[in-house]
Amino acid sequence: MAWKTLDEMDLSGKVVLVRVDINVPVENGVVTDATRIEKIVPTVRDILTAGGKPVLLAHFGRPKGKVVPEMSLRPLVPVLAEKLGAPVVFAEDCIGAPAKKAVAAMAPGEVVLLENTRFHAGEEKNAPELSAAMAALGEVYVNDAFSAAHRAHSSTEGVAHILPSAAGRLMEAELKALEAALGAPVRPVTAVVGGAKVSTKIELLSNLVAKVENLVIGGGWPTPSSWRRGSMSASRSPSARWPRLRARSWRRPPRRAAGSCCPRMWWWRANLPPGRRMRSWRRMPARWMR
Repeated sequence: MAWKTLDEMDLSGKVVLVRVDINVPVENGVVTDATRIEKIVPTVRDILTAGGKPVLLAHFGRPKGKVVPEMSLRPLVPVLAEKLGAPVVFAEDCIGAPAKKAVAAMAPGEVVLLENTRFHAGEEKNAPELSAAMAALGEVYVNDAFSAAHRAHSSTEGVAHILPSAAGRLMEAELKALEAALGAPVRPVTAVVGGAKVSTKIELLSNLVAKVENLVIGGGWPTPSSWRRGSMSASRSPSARWPRLRARSWRRPPRRAAGSCCPRMWWWRANLPPGRRMRSWRRMPARWMR
């Protein structure tokens, strides 16, 4: 893999757009875990040391292209200032007049935090016009959001095609680790994949299975995998919640056998959850009662 690092970029006196992932947990306006903020500190400090002016691009939550006050990045300003050891100025938008005004007024040693990029519908669509509006704010682009880099959004992929780009310290460390693990690894290799967003990791797993000897799946993956194999036995399975309900109960009831009274009625009585038994009797088709 070939990529540029901060050491290869001339940052002196330049506005540096830095895509970071500071999607941290917040309760009642207070950050409860600042780990992701702490991870971006080396990148921002190195930019400041090199004479650059860091302008942070970030998302928060899933506002789906609408302005949601509860998902504003403003509550993160005090924590960012504390961790970075530098004054942080907040801009009410990530493009347009508010962003341009904040960037133009930057003093040496200051950091600007732009508002949630996902307040714009074009962000997740990687809209060219939004990418251009973001790129117009800076002179250099640095991606330090490894955990969001797999998504082709305006702030993660679009801007990188417009401005001279480099990897931040966190991104650099992650890419080197990937290269060591997948480029020329010491085998056997074991990959551990977690997270709750199953759909976003299908392509990743398809790529990994051909390159590793062991694949450990955690987070939200075991549940659908177990359902698919029919081996789920956790408390979320139907058998655990309704002991009398088995996989067969999801199928169509058996046909009426010759000489029997009413096998379908017995099937409903034996397999339906207790809370729905009487209601289901009333809904039973008349032809089943023959």
